[in-house]
Amino acid sequence: MKKVFLGLGIVLGTLAFAQKTSGPRVGIKAGMNVSSISQDGGLSDTKSKIGFNAGLYLNAPISGSFSIQPEVIYNDLGSKVTFESGSYKSSYSTKLGYISVPVMFQYNATPEFYLEAGPEFSFLVNADSKLKDNYGNSSSVDMGTDNFNTFNFGVGLGLGYRITNNIGINARYTAGVTKIGKDDNIIGRQFEDSRNNVFQVGLGYTF
Repeated sequence: MKKVFLGLGIVLGTLAFAQKTSGPRVGIKAGMNVSSISQDGGLSDTKSKIGFNAGLYLNAPISGSFSIQPEVIYNDLGSKVTFESGSYKSSYSTKLGYISVPVMFQYNATPEFYLEAGPEFSFLVNADSKLKDNYGNSSSVDMGTDNFNTFNFGVGLGLGYRITNNIGINARYTAGVTKIGKDDNIIGRQFEDSRNNVFQVGLGYTF
């Protein structure tokens, strides 16, 4: 009887170890966004805005070479436009906050290095604008999510490197497919033909 329980213990321990090392694993991630909006407010001279991303992911191996990684992250997107007239300089920033759900299909070229691609589904949760100048004046305006399309779809392409079994770095570019603004209100029409684009770099920790 003791041998039976010992055998069961060994089997269960082996299964638990296999699950821990090769099964689905949860992780956390955070990083920097360099985002832009194509034709921000109808303007073509927009510049990138620095933001951030942070959230959770689940990495699930499909085979020895492929895995799928769905994520839930907060995405700080937008862009910046600068104006200059004589000694007066100002910048206008558009900040769009999304809850994003990327679903990345990863190809493990080596045990450490991988390539990834997949869709990203995002939902707008806040939209703000900020104007500031070189004289120290600044003002912020809540543009309201009702003025924008609350759903945003993009396609991501990236690569990553697993430094250790738990720590990894990742770089990804996501191009927006759907339009940001609605065509039935003033603010929305400014972004009617605009799309989100973002380059992300970050660090992940897998448990």
